Amino acid sequence: MESATTPEVALGSKLKVEEASPAGAEGPQASPQQRVCGPTSQLLPPVEEHPKIRLPRALRQTYIRKVGDTVNLLIPFQGKPKPQATWTRDGRALDTSHVSVRNGEQDSILFIREAQRTDSGRYQLCVQLGGLEATATVDILVIERPGPPRSIKLVDVWGSNATLEWTAPQDTGNTALLGYTVQKADTKSGLWFTVLEHYHRTSCIVSDLIVGNSYAFRVFAENQCGLSETAPVTVDLAHIQKAATIYKTKGFAQRDFSEAPKFTQPLVDCTTITGYDTQLFCCVRASPKPKIIWLKNKIDIQGNPKYRALSHLGICSLEIRKPGPFDGGIYTCKAINALGEASVDCRVDVKAPY
Repeated sequence: MESATTPEVALGSKLKVEEASPAGAEGPQASPQQRVCGPTSQLLPPVEEHPKIRLPRALRQTYIRKVGDTVNLLIPFQGKPKPQATWTRDGRALDTSHVSVRNGEQDSILFIREAQRTDSGRYQLCVQLGGLEATATVDILVIERPGPPRSIKLVDVWGSNATLEWTAPQDTGNTALLGYTVQKADTKSGLWFTVLEHYHRTSCIVSDLIVGNSYAFRVFAENQCGLSETAPVTVDLAHIQKAATIYKTKGFAQRDFSEAPKFTQPLVDCTTITGYDTQLFCCVRASPKPKIIWLKNKIDIQGNPKYRALSHLGICSLEIRKPGPFDGGIYTCKAINALGEASVDCRVDVKAPY
């Protein structure tokens, strides 16, 4: 038996491959080497860890920034090997001239240096790895101060009150209004004072205005960023007029204080020692002022140098200077005026020293 040479073996192999091909096949046939290097050699590496995004709690609600503020969103993610992270805004690609994105091994950062109202929208981060993907959505709202109310007018003035009306601003600053702030200023001082804050209606009544003053009013709109930069001022002034009042004087009934003398404190009996000055006291009430007369044993002692009589504010006193044994007796104080008279008595005893 003859052995096949090497060329023949190679030729026979080639023939077998050709015979195995479907009958009538057109075009060149792939070589065995090409079959080995086919699509199976281009498979992606196996996924060791599925992609997953860890959205911070602060970004799970609307992320609010003011115009001019910096937006810096850092969102961590997981996945092995390193997944591919892409950002979109409202389903469209980002404007890389205004928004910067940096993707690291385990996080992605979206950065806007100076936010504008046009940057508001829904931003979505998509992390892809081996046909698997994870997404996270962040709503960004960029706001600014509202515009001023469009107009304000003085509707009515009565008493110490004024009614105002105004129109809501055209621009609310890309967010809801928190209310209005109403202020007043009188023409004398020119200083503005707040009378209402966080007021939600477009009309109000300002009360407790000072009579005789004239007032101007203005209104600010307010949102999360603060008050509007300007405020419209009423063209007309509120003049608080003084009410015409007529006072009717009532007739004054003059009270008659006239009164006949009446002793409120009588004389008191006393005992004295020879040579020691003694005083007698009593109190009288009367109008007009009464005349006071002192008597001893019913004899008038007015003008006697041994006695000194005084009367002040209804208090009557009689001083007996160095009384002797004959100065004892009944002393009487009598008060007399146009309405009548009254008198009080007391006994004075003079004893010799022991």
